[in-house]
Amino acid sequence: MTKFKYLVLCCVVVLSACVKQDDTVILRIGHSLDMEHSVHKAMDHMGDQLALYSNNTMQIKLYPNAQLGSEREMLELLQIGSLAMTKVSAAAIEGFVPEMKVYGVPYLFRDNAHRWQVLESEIGREILSYTQKAHLTGLGYYDAGSRSFYTTDKKVESPADLPGMKIRVMQSPSAVAMVNTMGGTATPISFGELYAALQQGVVDGAENNPPSFFLSRHYEISKYYVLDEHTAVPDVIVASKHIFDNLTEQQQTWLQMAVDDSIELQKKLWKELEERSLREVKAAGVEVIYPDKQPFVDALAPLYEGYKGTAIGDYIERIRNVKEEQ
Repeated sequence: MTKFKYLVLCCVVVLSACVKQDDTVILRIGHSLDMEHSVHKAMDHMGDQLALYSNNTMQIKLYPNAQLGSEREMLELLQIGSLAMTKVSAAAIEGFVPEMKVYGVPYLFRDNAHRWQVLESEIGREILSYTQKAHLTGLGYYDAGSRSFYTTDKKVESPADLPGMKIRVMQSPSAVAMVNTMGGTATPISFGELYAALQQGVVDGAENNPPSFFLSRHYEISKYYVLDEHTAVPDVIVASKHIFDNLTEQQQTWLQMAVDDSIELQKKLWKELEERSLREVKAAGVEVIYPDKQPFVDALAPLYEGYKGTAIGDYIERIRNVKEEQ
């Protein structure tokens, strides 16, 4: 997106982030994903539920496919009250909410059940509350599965294969540290530019979850997908604090109810899309590798040492001590 186009869009959204039309509150929501993605479908459901709960006095208007900019740009629009809501990776919000760094710690969760126990626990709500310091209001989490490596020409079956390889990561200090610790060269590139970067050899690979790998069509260029599942970084649903605080208490309740409903649907849709994505990329000729994860865990041990005695280190211990529900 050119700077001029972005500024024009900002001006449009500034005038209409949250407007009233015939006593109906319309909330503008932007996100960077395809309309077939589980996040878009869940947000569409959120709009239906919000209209239902509010007796059509509140509505949602969606702007998918990064129409309003990158995740960071949309967060900045939220901060100044020029956009009502967005979905952002916890990794992308680290610069605004440092506590979110904990979600980028590799092999933090035992499994999916443990991850959702944590996200829906006091710990998850506490971390979500820190968004207030950044003029945001955290409303919940979406499933973004586990992130794994995919490469164009060389298999990555263990960390020993990473030295000398340029791996695209998000604009996240945690993601950069993870790849560099394993000997690779972390290369932050926007997701929208990644297809061309893989195609042109700017990077040798990237890391992401199966639906993103599939829907982005990166499998057309990347021959190998190694399911090392190094991180399980959730998506975060955030609202502009300015706009949320200017809703009535009843309107806030309706919106939170609609968000909660969308979360339950998104979990189901995510699982279905994840399974479909792996089937499709295998059918397209991608070699999906299921490696021994222990070498990856061992290679990343220095990261844990670095967190000792810090606030992130304290969260790591608390998360690891969350017991499975009986």
